[in-house]
Amino acid sequence: MIYFDHNATTPVCQPALTAWMQASQEHWYNPASLYREAGLTAHRLEAARERLSELLGCEADRIVFTSGATEANNALFAAVVGADDCHISGIEHPSVTEAAEHWMRGRIKTLPVDENGVVQFESLPTVSALVSVMAANNESGVLQPWREIADHCRARGIPFHTDATQWIGKLDSTMLGNCDYLTGSAHKFGGPKGVGFLVMADEDQALHFLRGGPQENRRRAGTVNYPAIEAMGTALEWAEGLREEAATVQAGLRDSFEADLQKTLLGTRIVNGSAPRLWNTSLLVMPKHDNRKWIGRLSQAGFAVSTGSACSSGTEGSSVVLHALGAAPEELKRTLRVSSGWETSVGDWAALAEAFKRVWAGLEG
Repeated sequence: MIYFDHNATTPVCQPALTAWMQASQEHWYNPASLYREAGLTAHRLEAARERLSELLGCEADRIVFTSGATEANNALFAAVVGADDCHISGIEHPSVTEAAEHWMRGRIKTLPVDENGVVQFESLPTVSALVSVMAANNESGVLQPWREIADHCRARGIPFHTDATQWIGKLDSTMLGNCDYLTGSAHKFGGPKGVGFLVMADEDQALHFLRGGPQENRRRAGTVNYPAIEAMGTALEWAEGLREEAATVQAGLRDSFEADLQKTLLGTRIVNGSAPRLWNTSLLVMPKHDNRKWIGRLSQAGFAVSTGSACSSGTEGSSVVLHALGAAPEELKRTLRVSSGWETSVGDWAALAEAFKRVWAGLEG
């Protein structure tokens, strides 16, 4: 299988796998226990927290380890449940929109996007309890102006959150810690599933989404998964070491792939293709045929692509981005997402383009 669904999940990179195995074999103790071995595990846990804080550019005490970005986003909105209102963009991941709707029903205001899928924030009020805008879109890859929004909010005393799940590991993360709240997930950048983080605005801020123990400075109950946390930091270091070269190489290969499809499969549309995007992502509206047929035929040919967000792929017309852009329902059924990895080869991209052409010929025949 040639894998082009890295925005859904990534394979665990070898350095992270090695780190996880070593930690699981040598430091598997509960870091909350009182004997010597547990204390050594606790020490290594805090070293991993410091390591991650340096990669994100934030204070270590602000980091709360979670099971992933979905838990982190839910925990954030549970923490601000008493707020008067919140503003979120119209293209957020379901773990943001559904969490906001659950915890702040009736108090949510939506920020629109322009024709390029970029969030329009100039109309933000001078007072708001929370603003949440993702750093990079998981479907189209379009980069959002999170730095400008963070500055805008800071000048007005408005707390700002960015879900940076797709940004981290692909682009420079060292300024993300300047956001009041930040969420991310290890399995999006070569780490294991089941581990992520929430960066809080204040290290002393209460967070009681999970109760039943004093872990994470009483902010998240449950035995801390040190081996996965160690692997997460190692994976981010691995991705950081590759991202600059990948940003150049993969963007060029992606652009060539798109140009080839548009030349040979007339009518193929690249969603937000002229906007700044993640170097690995292409959201396509195919000229004909249901996307499930495309995915099935491509899978049979040995290629993995998706319809968009895996968290909403079971729903009819699941593209949040195309909904926000006002696409026709029929277009939603022809949408495919291609997302490469840091080391996807020239041959992989060329083979994918040829597979698209063969599938097209088969569907037309």
